[in-house]
Amino acid sequence: MKHPPEGIDQGRRALLGVAVGVTTAVVAPGLVLHAAALPSGASAGAQGTGPVTDSVRWGLLIDTSKCVEGCRACVDACDRENGLDLQTRPAGQSARAWADQKAVWVRKVKLADDLTGRVTNLPLMCQHCEHPPCVDVCPTGASFKRADGIVLVDRHTCIGCRYCMMACPYQARSFIHEVMHDQLSRVPRGKGCVESCNLCVSRRDHGAPSTACADACAEAGHHAIVFGDLKDPQSAISQALKGLPNRQLREDLALNTGVRYAGV
Repeated sequence: MKHPPEGIDQGRRALLGVAVGVTTAVVAPGLVLHAAALPSGASAGAQGTGPVTDSVRWGLLIDTSKCVEGCRACVDACDRENGLDLQTRPAGQSARAWADQKAVWVRKVKLADDLTGRVTNLPLMCQHCEHPPCVDVCPTGASFKRADGIVLVDRHTCIGCRYCMMACPYQARSFIHEVMHDQLSRVPRGKGCVESCNLCVSRRDHGAPSTACADACAEAGHHAIVFGDLKDPQSAISQALKGLPNRQLREDLALNTGVRYAGV
C-alpha cells in the first residue's frame, strides 16, 4: 500500500474510508455573556417560527473539486460564529498539547487515493447522521437528534463520559477541558461537556437561510458548500445533489449522513 503524499498527517487516522483504495488522514486538527444578535440575513420577525418538525432535514453538500488547499474560510467562520476563536491556551501548556485539546468543530482533511495518488481536500464536521452512533451510546440522552435531522448535545445532561467521542467514526466531537471565561450567549459552552458542529442551529431557529461555513466559502469565491433542506426537491442542495455524483463518508456504516461530498 502506498503512503499518503508528504504533508499529510499520518499520526491520527480516522476510519473515514469512502471507497476501496482510499486512505484517509485527519489533519489540523466567571461567565461573561454577550448580547445575542440575529445572524446575518435573519430578521426579528423570523424568531419563534414554530416547533421543529421532520418536514425538513437540514444538510450540506461539499464539492471537493472547489475546496482549495490552505483555505480556512469555513473553519475560521465556524470559530467566529460559535465563539471558538475566544479560546485561549492554558498557562504552561505546550502549543502541541493545546492543538490537540482545543475545541474544533470543522477540520480540513486530506484524502489520498492509494491507486492514483490523487489528494482531495475537504472540510470535515459532524455528519448529522440519521442513525447517529453518538446518540446510541450516550448514557444520559445528552446526545440527541432533532426532528429536523440536526444532531446536538444537551449540556445540562452531558456528564463528560466521552462515549460519544469514541463512537463517532468521523472524530467530529471535542471535549471542553478548561473553565470557559468567554463565550457567546447564543452558543453556551462549558467545562466537562462534549460539543460539535450544530449546523448553526441558532441561525436555523431564527430563520436564517444558511450556515456560517457556507456563507464564508461563498464570500471567498469558492462556493464549495451548499446548505439546505434535503427533503425539498426544489431546494438548492437537492438540485445540486441531482447534478453532481456524490457520496457519504463511511457509506459502509449505513448512517445516512446529512453531509454529502462530491468529487471523492
